[in-house]
Amino acid sequence: MRAALADLEGASEAFLVPSGLAAVTVPLLALLRPGDEVVTSDAVYGPTRRFLTRHLAARGIATRFHSSDATTTDILALFSERTRLLLIESPSSLTFEIVDVPALTAACRARGVLTVMDNTWAAGLAFRPLGHGVDVSVQAVTKYAAGHSDLLMGAIAVQDTEIARAVLHAIEDMGWHVSPDDAWLALRGLRTLPLRYNEALKSALQVAEWLQTQPEVERVLFPPLPSSVGHDLWRRDYAGGAALMGVVMKGGDRSSAHALMGALSLFGMGYSWGGFESLITHETPQLAWRQHAPSLAGQLLRLHVGLEDPADLIADLEKGLKAWRALQDSNLQHPA
Repeated sequence: MRAALADLEGASEAFLVPSGLAAVTVPLLALLRPGDEVVTSDAVYGPTRRFLTRHLAARGIATRFHSSDATTTDILALFSERTRLLLIESPSSLTFEIVDVPALTAACRARGVLTVMDNTWAAGLAFRPLGHGVDVSVQAVTKYAAGHSDLLMGAIAVQDTEIARAVLHAIEDMGWHVSPDDAWLALRGLRTLPLRYNEALKSALQVAEWLQTQPEVERVLFPPLPSSVGHDLWRRDYAGGAALMGVVMKGGDRSSAHALMGALSLFGMGYSWGGFESLITHETPQLAWRQHAPSLAGQLLRLHVGLEDPADLIADLEKGLKAWRALQDSNLQHPA
């Protein structure tokens, strides 16, 4: 499995760890020291943010957060003499902004700043960070690479031998190894990754195009969609995309979001996307964690489109939107 992932990522070494979060945190532990500083997106994956602001902060490593829609110039302006590492997540969690990775990595190398990229969305298939100058590429194998929603695993891919040695030492010191059986299951999933990934994207585009025509929907946040945030950079740098998207509703509240989700039968409710099944989550509450809150017209939902027939998924979402409308109409007739 390690050799297959190294080949997929264009790496000299790939390491397996017990979860996607471990894949992000191991390089940070390996490469950072007290007094260092990390720069990352305000939209970074929630557990990663928690690790930065709780575990690393308690050990003298600070984090600066840039807004999720920051330009390359904006991001570099946050660097200080203490900045040791730029943590990239592109597209960003929940709101799916894309940064200019080649421009950022070139600027970081000139400044002696290391780069780590969470590449779970592209799965090492649609985008190869190491080929764009990133020092460490990580992904949650749990999601697309494994593909069957039956294991937890993360992967760390590197090219530089010194960085590889530091990562290996951190894994050994923390005892973050995986079992042979789990590695075998992950390899099983990896063998069908291109088929599943590309088929899910086709379905996701159909669902996204339909959603953006619905009167209850303000906009769809999905880089492969021409009207979406980050589309130009996605088209330039990516060879595909995950079937994961944000859906900004027109208004609404927690009750209306839950009414929509409760009316669905094909979409399950769960966070660990990338498997064969479609999922939906209500994400507005997570936006409160950000220092630079995005301006959205209404409630934010996140959809993962799986391998079900897209026509069936659209019919399921129609039921959800009907429940949304019914609650909105009721609220208008009987205001609190």
